[in-house]
Amino acid sequence: MAATRGRQFFQNPGPTNIPDRVLRAMDRPALDFMGAEFRAIAAECYEGLRALLKTEAAILVYAASGHGAWEAAIVNLFSPGDKVLVLESGYFSLNWGRLAEEYGVVVETLASDWRAGIDPAAVEARLKEDKARTLKAVLLVHNETSTGVANRCAEIRRAIDAAHHPALFMVDVISSLGSFDFRMDEWQADVVVGGSQKGLMLPPGMAFTGASAKALRAAASARLPRVYWDWRRLVEGNRQTKFPGTAPVHLFYGLQEALRMIAEEGLDQVFARHHRLAEATRRAVRVWRSNDGPEIFAADPRVQSDSITAVLVPEGQDAERVRQIALDRFNVSLGGGLDRLGGRVFRIGHMGDLNEPMLLGALAAVEMALELAGVPHGKGGVAAAMDYLAEEARRG
Repeated sequence: MAATRGRQFFQNPGPTNIPDRVLRAMDRPALDFMGAEFRAIAAECYEGLRALLKTEAAILVYAASGHGAWEAAIVNLFSPGDKVLVLESGYFSLNWGRLAEEYGVVVETLASDWRAGIDPAAVEARLKEDKARTLKAVLLVHNETSTGVANRCAEIRRAIDAAHHPALFMVDVISSLGSFDFRMDEWQADVVVGGSQKGLMLPPGMAFTGASAKALRAAASARLPRVYWDWRRLVEGNRQTKFPGTAPVHLFYGLQEALRMIAEEGLDQVFARHHRLAEATRRAVRVWRSNDGPEIFAADPRVQSDSITAVLVPEGQDAERVRQIALDRFNVSLGGGLDRLGGRVFRIGHMGDLNEPMLLGALAAVEMALELAGVPHGKGGVAAAMDYLAEEARRG
């Protein structure tokens, strides 16, 4: 029997919980998106996004999901037959590459262990081999939502520099933006793509792109077909001045409020909270690992994400059964495994509008679901998370 009482504990890795403040901000009449009132709201939002991305680059906003921003980046930067290097770290990195192939871009995939993330040394070696500079861009997913791997973006930028390669550096920050640090200008990312429904605590339907001056120059001569996504029609200088159709006014209302919430908490404090809740989750899973139980999918501690933890169940066990029990019996919604990880992992999102009691309730439900599903596991994972969080609270 499905749980019907109380509020659902929504621990998906996107979409995420929408705060009441954001919901109330969107509960407003429509507004003329050509008028001064909306332009002021949009200007505040653009500056807030620049602060999150740590950039002075052009910021574009579309009515779309993050996949729309993927497509916009591809069609604005490349011509048929151009070659790009996709850094494989999971389901979403491969799908960004498949999208590029549909447009006639030649995609080379640099394979990696999905549990370890991208090896910067392998990136440097491959780019050094490209003597003719045929690779036009390097595509990286900063935080691979399917695996819980946070790739080492700054190190990969240094690898590109060490190879003295002119390729554009394109980074998907869809599930890292607003959850842990990203530095567009310092790390010389030429294009970043983001979405509204994760760390920014909004409904799906709003996508973001940051475009460097180098990227805008490349867009001027690219020859793939583009209309809705065409930066040349939307940007003057390094500011978006037009929208491809009607602006998503109500999502701008919500974004304005979400950015204010982040500013009130303080960006460093937001990152610290995400790290604290992620570490509590990891400590719970490490306890469950005993007795031949589940384990953190991201095996290298250097790449364990502060946005999402993918939990690998023991061989012969069904992660989907654990997930379904958590939903049906305890009204806790978890993410499922994607592609080759279907049935092998469940994913605990810990990004956005979340605090300690919310996380602990979800972890308790997971521990009960493991028991009901008959999955071997160590006892006391929730207690380990509580001990850690209590110690962090004592430190202030």
